[in-house]
Amino acid sequence: LLGHNYHHEAWAELPKQFPDQKFIITEAMSAYNSRGYYEQPSDSVAVYFTPYDTTHGQKPNKDYRISSYDNRRASWGSLHEESLRLFERYPFLSGIFIWSGIDYLGEPTPFEWPARSSYFGVVDLAGFPKDPYYLYQGEWTTRPMLHVFPHWNWTSGDTIDVWAYTNADEVELFLNGVSQGVRRKQDDIRHLVWRVAYAPGVLRAVARKGGKVSMTREVRTAGPAARVVLTPDRSTIRGDGKDLSFVTVTIVDRNGVQVPNAEPLVRLRVAGGATIAGVDNGDETNHERFQRDSVRLFAGQALVIVRAGRRAGAVTLMASSEKLQPGSIRLEARRVRVPGGGVSQ
Repeated sequence: LLGHNYHHEAWAELPKQFPDQKFIITEAMSAYNSRGYYEQPSDSVAVYFTPYDTTHGQKPNKDYRISSYDNRRASWGSLHEESLRLFERYPFLSGIFIWSGIDYLGEPTPFEWPARSSYFGVVDLAGFPKDPYYLYQGEWTTRPMLHVFPHWNWTSGDTIDVWAYTNADEVELFLNGVSQGVRRKQDDIRHLVWRVAYAPGVLRAVARKGGKVSMTREVRTAGPAARVVLTPDRSTIRGDGKDLSFVTVTIVDRNGVQVPNAEPLVRLRVAGGATIAGVDNGDETNHERFQRDSVRLFAGQALVIVRAGRRAGAVTLMASSEKLQPGSIRLEARRVRVPGGGVSQ
């Protein structure tokens, strides 16, 4: 099995160069994204050279964020859709490894300080999917799938590119009940796009497969931030001193719509014998410690990891932020046997 890194434009020649050989793409893509950040328009591709290349290196924008449309890549790499399209075209390729599945500390590329991590991941350092994550989901899941972005909080007069990833045949987009047109999947195009004149309200996407509606998604304009919301990945944990619950922190308006650009500092308190194992927000320039009792949201989200204590019973996580209604959740720690004998109290 012969591995090949990058150079997607050369994949077609591999069987000629190595007859009867089996191939796998051992590293590909190196595309860049920051979760929840979008630059208009989306149809121009930016190629970033390494930050150490002073001849060609681009200067970052003031907040060191990179547009989350799939249109930013490293000079040696490709866009996600670009390599995925070629990979599926060539049956002699047995698999592909994406660089990278998740952001990671170190190697801050394409920006240097204050960037502290890479921008390569389809999942950010806090574990939240970026938009290209759904490109792959749409290719490989067998369940109905539709992802529509960006958020819908813009300025009147803006023209916004709306993208959708789906495994349906077509998607129709509506803005406040008015159709913006139907887009159909094409062999070489993995995303659907509409150029929409912004007006506040509701974007509604309707996916159809075989002529029947398979899924709908809505993106709503959010009002002013009103309260903190905590959402655990599970509400029951083992009271063994090790088990974890991953809690997403968001800010919503008075109608419960998530505010996509909310980035306040949220203070945390936990009761019931549990502790806060770590926090993060996915910001590639975040220099706050992972172990602390507060976290600042990034693009409307942050993560709190709650670690169980060695006792059973209720665990409460409370979150507060200035001028916002606080939020709280209750977890249940189950009594279990702990190492060394005995059971949690």
